[in-house]
Amino acid sequence: MLERLAAAAGGELRMVGLAGGPFLMGSTDRFAYPEDGEGPVREVHVAPFAIAPTTVTVAEFAAFVLDTGYRTDAEKHGDSLVFQGLLPETLRDRAPTVEATPWWRQVRGACWHRPEGPGSSAEPRGRHPVTHVSQRDANAYAAWVGARLPSEAEWEFASRGGLEQQPFPWGGEREPGGQVRMNTFPGRFPDGPTGPVGTVAVDSFEPNGYGLYNTTGNVWEWTGGVFGPDDPRPVVRGGSYMCHASYCRRYRTSARTAVTADTSLGHTGFRLAVDAG
Repeated sequence: MLERLAAAAGGELRMVGLAGGPFLMGSTDRFAYPEDGEGPVREVHVAPFAIAPTTVTVAEFAAFVLDTGYRTDAEKHGDSLVFQGLLPETLRDRAPTVEATPWWRQVRGACWHRPEGPGSSAEPRGRHPVTHVSQRDANAYAAWVGARLPSEAEWEFASRGGLEQQPFPWGGEREPGGQVRMNTFPGRFPDGPTGPVGTVAVDSFEPNGYGLYNTTGNVWEWTGGVFGPDDPRPVVRGGSYMCHASYCRRYRTSARTAVTADTSLGHTGFRLAVDAG
């Protein structure tokens, strides 16, 4: 399986070069979460850099593992968190829940190549974002290819695609003209989906003005930022396929949240950045 997946990975690191410059970071609009530190809106200057148009894929991560023998934190810990709606009933019933968010199940054996635990396989999802990777795993992959995680400011600058203070990478309306532009939870969360739930290919939907795909929805993305002066947890950006207006509107360009560096989840991945020049 590992060899077949790795064979599907592209051979070169694709990047989009951005000139950087000043932009208005953060938001105080009606959808923002003040407790997340989205505001105040402030002018931030970003130096020139380059960023990947997509998140790292399952196939690309397989090539890394095949070359290095790397074991992720989820594999070392023996479990990872999986959305209950993706699990067969027998596995869901015996997997412990997370008290504050009972739609998460702690699944033994879940990891990047077995996203839903025993009996599942990432092989048909080679073009999907790799998930169940911690920030430490993401940093290890980045070092292998000679890149790094983007800073929070770089990530938001790139996600906005050249637009100023718009909640989405394409503008101010979530579904302009009724057109779905990102992968979020359809229907009633968490038990009433009206369509497929889970990741989609990294280049699904139209790119933003800078040529980046899926910076909102699909998977949360690790950055190099920390949540606050008194909270050193790493920041993830962009929301995921589990975001829904009823409980989590973090599928926006300014939205942010934090998890510990060793956390692995079935809706978290990463994209790469490099310094300009």
